[in-house]
Amino acid sequence: MAKRERVVRMSVEQPLWRALTAYRLITMVYAVGLFASAYRYFDRPWIAFWYLVFLAVWTLATLRKVANAASCTKRFLVADLTVALAGILLTPLADTHERITAGGPTLPTIWTAGSVLAFAIKGGWRWACVASSLVAAANIVQRGEPTRDTVHNVLLVWVASVAIGYVVEVARASEATLARALEIEAATRERERLARDIHDGVLQVLAMVQRRGTELGGEAAELGRLAGEQEVALRTLVSSGLVRPSRVSRDGTRGALVDAYDEDDGEDGAGADGAGGEVDLRSLLAPHAGSRVSFAEPGTPVPLPSPAARELAAAVGAALDNVRRHAGEDARAWILVEDWGDEVVVTVRDDGPGIPAGRLDQAEGEGRMGVALSIRGRLRDLGGTAELVSVPGQGTEVELKVPRGRTQ
Repeated sequence: MAKRERVVRMSVEQPLWRALTAYRLITMVYAVGLFASAYRYFDRPWIAFWYLVFLAVWTLATLRKVANAASCTKRFLVADLTVALAGILLTPLADTHERITAGGPTLPTIWTAGSVLAFAIKGGWRWACVASSLVAAANIVQRGEPTRDTVHNVLLVWVASVAIGYVVEVARASEATLARALEIEAATRERERLARDIHDGVLQVLAMVQRRGTELGGEAAELGRLAGEQEVALRTLVSSGLVRPSRVSRDGTRGALVDAYDEDDGEDGAGADGAGGEVDLRSLLAPHAGSRVSFAEPGTPVPLPSPAARELAAAVGAALDNVRRHAGEDARAWILVEDWGDEVVVTVRDDGPGIPAGRLDQAEGEGRMGVALSIRGRLRDLGGTAELVSVPGQGTEVELKVPRGRTQ
C-alpha cells in the first residue's frame, strides 16, 4: 500500500508563548523580591503584600493560559491586564509619595509588560496598541504627571509590544503560505503517484479496447470510440486534476457514473464552491475537454465570482453547441483560457466550414437567438464582450472577455 504524503504544520509563534511563560514567572519573582527588600519604606506595606500574594497565585494558576494561542482567550487577556492595571493604580496607596516622585517602581513592576506582550502575541500589533495605551494611561495617573522617566518607560513598552505584534502577524502569514505550499507539493506528489498507477493499468486497457474495437468494427467500433474518449479525459484528469471523465461522453451515452457525478456536484458542476464566493473557472470549463475538444488553461487558478464564472462557462458551452450543430460531429474545437489580471479571456475556436457573411444577422431576424442571447447576451450582462470572427472554409473563433472589476 502506497504511503500517503503528510503535511506537518509548524507553529512559529509557539516559542514566543514559551518565552512569555518564563517571563511572567521571572518578573513575578522579581516583583516579590523587590518588595521584600524595601517593604519597610512603604506607608501601607500590607496593601502591597496582599496584592503581591494575589499576583503570585494568579501567575502560577494561569501558566496554562499562556501556553498557546488557543488557551489564551480574550476573557483571560482582559482579566490579566486588569490585574496589571490594578497593581499600578494601587501603588500610590501602598508606597510613599517621595518614592513615587523619585521614580520608584510600581507594585507589579515589569510584570505588566507580560500582559501587554500576551495581547501582542495573541492579536497582533493592533491589540498591542490598545493594551499598551491602557498601561500608559494607568502609569500617568499613578505618577500624577507625565514625567520623563514615565514617558520613556511607557514608550519602550508601547514600541516593543507593537513591534512584536507586527512580527507575529507576518510570521503567521508566512506560516500559512508555507503550509499551503507544502499541501500543494504533497497533493502533486500524490497525483503523480496515482498517474503512474493509472498509466500502468487503466489507460493501457482503454487504449487496447480502442484499438481492438476499431479493428473489429460494428458495435465494437462504437465501444472503442467511447474507450478512446475516456482515455483522453482520464489522461487530462491525472495531469491537471480538473476533468471528470464522465463529462466527456455525449449526452446519449452518459451512464450511471455520470449521474453519480451530477448528484454530487450539482447541476452546474460547481461542486463545493456553492453559489457564493469565487470559483476556479478552469474547473467549470475542463469537463468540455475530450477527443475532439482540446482545453488549454493557465497553471494557476483563475478565480471569478461564482455567478460570473457560471455565466461565462455557459457561454462557452453555447459556443461548443454551435460547433457541433453547424460544423458537424467530426469538427475539432479548442478552448483557451487566459488570465490577464484585470480581465479573463476565453477563446473558443473550431476548424469547421465557418459562417457565411450575413448568416448571423439572418438567423437573428428569423428568431434564432443562439449567438445573440446565449453568448453575447451573457457577456453583456457581465460587463464583458463577445467577439466572433469567422472566415468561410477556415473555421470560427469566439473571444469572450470578462473584466474582473465589474463581475458580481
